[in-house]
Amino acid sequence: MNTKIYKEVLFLAKELMNFANKKDQASFDAYYQELKQICDDNDETDKDHPVQWEALGDFTEDLALAISIYDKALLKAAAIHSKDYLSSIGFSAALLKIELGDKAGAIQYLEQAKIHSNKIIDKELKAEIHDVLKDLQEA
Repeated sequence: MNTKIYKEVLFLAKELMNFANKKDQASFDAYYQELKQICDDNDETDKDHPVQWEALGDFTEDLALAISIYDKALLKAAAIHSKDYLSSIGFSAALLKIELGDKAGAIQYLEQAKIHSNKIIDKELKAEIHDVLKDLQEA
């Protein structure tokens, strides 16, 4: 990924967290639009990367829209064969599905995330995926 864009996405994500914590909706919305613009500008270019789409999904307040953004991020991650992003984005989408009451949808995302997580080094994420999937399957 382009280092300049990565740093910009990271900066915007930190600011979005800051404004969310301060409950400063106007500033949050402005920075969200900046992040969305980066995603739109880089879409289908050599600067496109799942990290920017994952960040956009993370800060999208409309849960159904966030899931559709995560779906786009999953396609970007699959295109570059990134098991790390496929695992983390799938896990995030599953959590939103749970929040929306879609247990079957959550299980689908988690099953895929679990397959991809077999090739990552993040043991904590692997364990979270496994535990949430197991809990849902047993419920």
